[in-house]
Amino acid sequence: MGQTLAEKILQKHTDQKITGAGQIVQCAVDMVLANDITAPLAIKSFKAMGAKKVFDQDKISLVCDHFTPNKDIDSAEQVKVVREFAEEMGVTHYYECGEVGVEHALLPEKGIVGPGNVVVGADSHTCTYGGLGAFATGMGSTDIGAAMALGETWFKVPPTIKVNITGTPGDHVSAKDFVLNQIGQLGVAGALYKALEYSGEVVDNMSIEGRMTIANMAIEAGGKVGLFPVDEKTMKYANTAGFSGGEIMLPDADAEYERVLNIDVTNMAPQVACPHLPDNVKSVDETSGLKIHQAVIGSCTNGRIEDMRVAAAILKGRKVDPKVRCIILPATPAIWKACMREGLMEIFMDSGCIVGPPTCGPCLGGHMGILAGGERCIATTNRNFKGRMGSLKAEVFLSNPAVAAASAIVGEITNPAKL
Repeated sequence: MGQTLAEKILQKHTDQKITGAGQIVQCAVDMVLANDITAPLAIKSFKAMGAKKVFDQDKISLVCDHFTPNKDIDSAEQVKVVREFAEEMGVTHYYECGEVGVEHALLPEKGIVGPGNVVVGADSHTCTYGGLGAFATGMGSTDIGAAMALGETWFKVPPTIKVNITGTPGDHVSAKDFVLNQIGQLGVAGALYKALEYSGEVVDNMSIEGRMTIANMAIEAGGKVGLFPVDEKTMKYANTAGFSGGEIMLPDADAEYERVLNIDVTNMAPQVACPHLPDNVKSVDETSGLKIHQAVIGSCTNGRIEDMRVAAAILKGRKVDPKVRCIILPATPAIWKACMREGLMEIFMDSGCIVGPPTCGPCLGGHMGILAGGERCIATTNRNFKGRMGSLKAEVFLSNPAVAAASAIVGEITNPAKL
């Protein structure tokens, strides 16, 4: 029997023979990641187990992106712990201040993670790197502390759901819509501890940024990883970013799948996830007319330059509704600079948007966009749990950048086609 992408990558990182789903294997890791919220707990565990040094200074990434620029004394103390640990251990990949970006946009951009890697991170959206063909998954801070010391961890080989995405997408429909539709079909636990493996003509034609958007939200269906094949497009992206290594990797033709989910995107309208779960998905037209108070365009899901261009195309020559706070957060310094070079910043400012630094910020209810009770937000982020962005009495709707920008202009959830 052939192997899935998940099985192939894990096999390259273990001496054990992988025979199928459910097997427990010990694997070497290529990168261990933590941020300003999760790293202090991992560091505490690291020291409690008696570890004196990290397994490899070049294979640890510490990214202070969640509550930064520090919003209060507590967040400043958190970052101080991470900063001092990075200095003590000589960690190569430590990012703060002007160098920091949203971790899951920053690491691929810098070539720190790439095709065929095994990456573990103390953040559930570590699965983003599956868009590059990496077996990447989130873990608890204790496990991350151990991985920083040992350079290895264990996995249960996940069964795989194959997701075929086919058809011809219409205007204002993109990767975010495909993954929201998928989550709506599977449910938030439909892929629990399973690998989601993507294929189909739409996947073949999709940008790497689009693939990372989909992989990012594998966890919203309960997935362990979201994996895309490593093709020439992947290798070009990774090599341009400075990643060395990797190879073309496709699943075997006779690989065994738990099930196959077919998604035809022809005639698909933009999708919106309604409160308070990512699987409460409806078409944008079913939610049209709902008044909003805030729109957020950014995050590790949709804060890349491709997303900024989509939002700018909608906002150009138009004004944000004066009763709406439209917050734009390019995900990394490089994306910020690209927005400036391309004139996107001027478009955003002329439209009445608030442009902030590269930060997770409002996505997790951190800062720079907290919701009050009774307020409604449309966001390009990945979660809309109750209280996720502020008050327990607020509502968050998830959409693609075009829908979020159009809604900010009109003041209510809107299909961009109606502008």
